Amino acid sequence: MTRPPTAAQWRVIEAADPVTGRLRGTAAQHEALVKRGLAFRHPRPPRDHFLTPAGHRLREERERERAEGAEGKEAGPAESADGTEGGTSAATGTGVFTARVGGEEAPAAPARRTWEVHSAWQGLLELRRMTNPDGDTARPCAWERTHLVRAAALALEADGHTPAGPGPAAPGYRVRATPQPEAVAVHEPGALRACAATLERAGWQVSEHTEARTGRRYVLASPRRT
Repeated sequence: MTRPPTAAQWRVIEAADPVTGRLRGTAAQHEALVKRGLAFRHPRPPRDHFLTPAGHRLREERERERAEGAEGKEAGPAESADGTEGGTSAATGTGVFTARVGGEEAPAAPARRTWEVHSAWQGLLELRRMTNPDGDTARPCAWERTHLVRAAALALEADGHTPAGPGPAAPGYRVRATPQPEAVAVHEPGALRACAATLERAGWQVSEHTEARTGRRYVLASPRRT
């Protein structure tokens, strides 16, 4: 891509489904984004257009820039030292859904959040159907393997688990990145096995471990490929 998207193309990118990346807009706008490598046309009916990984990254970068500008001197949503992914706060000021990985402030409108989480989960199941070669919705898709923390957190929140609030002692789950490829750590002292069961039902492989330094139990979870 040699030039940034036009204003009209940015509107299409930003209006895409927050999880699946399904695009709205005109055929000409879709084709322009395809030529830039930011979108692709799905081969299966109804042959909708979706953001490519490059398109998702471009949108996420723009969201982070806007959030940082809105927060001014406050800390922005960049990746933190504890391994959370950037842009995963409950509300970044952009109006785009983001998964709660644990450690954020609670949403101001819980009822609306419940609806948003349900819609995001249904969108993710549709993305599995559209992008897994066999259309299997019980197995994680490529997007989940490139957004591990967010994908695992969405599965937990969609199943009714409560994310931890601010502060190290706040109850609830916390999903964190790990040095292992395609694996996240889930900490939830009050309901660790319930979290593991939820992730198993969502298509993740899970195993329980003990931190050598603290003795605390945690779940290591990886998205299944088969």
